[in-house]
Amino acid sequence: MRPRTFFHVKATLAVALAIFSSTAAMGQSLPVSLTKDGRVEFGKNAENTQPKWLQEITSRIRLHGYAQAGYTYSHKGGTDTNTFDLKRVLFWVDARITERWSFLFMHDFSSVVQEFYTDYRITRNKALTVRLGQFKNGLSLENPLSPTSMEAIDVYSEAVTFLTGCGSDPLLGVQYGRDLGISIFGETNNGKLRYEIDVMNGQGINRKDQNGFKDIIPRIEYRPVEGLNLVASGQIGRGHAIATSLYNPTIQVGEDYKRHRWTVGADYKSKAFKVHGEYLEGWDGPAHSLGAYVTGSVPLGTPKLELVASYDFFNFNTDLGMDQHKAIAGLQYWFFGKCRLQVQYVYKSAYTSGDQFIHGADHGIKCQMQVRFN
Repeated sequence: MRPRTFFHVKATLAVALAIFSSTAAMGQSLPVSLTKDGRVEFGKNAENTQPKWLQEITSRIRLHGYAQAGYTYSHKGGTDTNTFDLKRVLFWVDARITERWSFLFMHDFSSVVQEFYTDYRITRNKALTVRLGQFKNGLSLENPLSPTSMEAIDVYSEAVTFLTGCGSDPLLGVQYGRDLGISIFGETNNGKLRYEIDVMNGQGINRKDQNGFKDIIPRIEYRPVEGLNLVASGQIGRGHAIATSLYNPTIQVGEDYKRHRWTVGADYKSKAFKVHGEYLEGWDGPAHSLGAYVTGSVPLGTPKLELVASYDFFNFNTDLGMDQHKAIAGLQYWFFGKCRLQVQYVYKSAYTSGDQFIHGADHGIKCQMQVRFN
């Protein structure tokens, strides 16, 4: 190994160790200080030596991260495939600048920068906050949720993945359900009612708007009783096609097109079980799509071991008959905090191959390990 390369490797490792050392300290709310002889101390021994300015910084900054990786086997069209895959390695930091003003930066080391935004709470309570930057749009019940809290290894339903820009719509491309824009949101009635209005480019992450239109995404949540959350959302906007799509062959690259959606869903959580479901519709130019899903989990004798099941229907284009049914069944074991092991069988009644939409069985076995720290 050349000296310069070796130096870069050592420097990278040193930075990584420094990050995760500080992460451990901050995540556990432990004081940290540097002694005169250059040693780092955590815990009670550091309390008397930590400068006040460092105490102030560490009390306002929190580091978070998670990784999801696993194995996938698939049998479709008479062909077997299998692969180990690294799905996500996310790291993010949130900083409380003042009591009302905060900032967040999130990066996925397996892809790109995901989020960067600042929040400012206008009111003394949680009734009105403004967010500016790049963040998840409020469309659908599932999209704002973290993959670490979702039951399915595939994460979101087919309808949510397609309609919110998570990746299966070629016209928009892979945008991870995020966009650049501004949001106004808040809570009232002791947290029972939450509202959100997003005004976004409609072009996705890390890119400028490609037309003069902005997408408007309203969202409202109501919690009538403990454990139950009712959610409705919508979108009015115009997309700018970055590629052609077999789901919508009349729209060409560079063309602006109508991009409207609406959703309604519910989420219920209790010690006995958890379940959430939703109905969604979308219009992309002349194409109409619709879908629904229900996903849930039940503890098997202990909260750490759960049975997971899901049924998902989505029609990518109702005029072309591009309907797909999807079923998931499996187990997940929470072995430590928010860390878990998952094994699931996934069946789909249709799949794509090149520029063809094929009605045929797609069988899959997925395994995943999730590690998360806060």
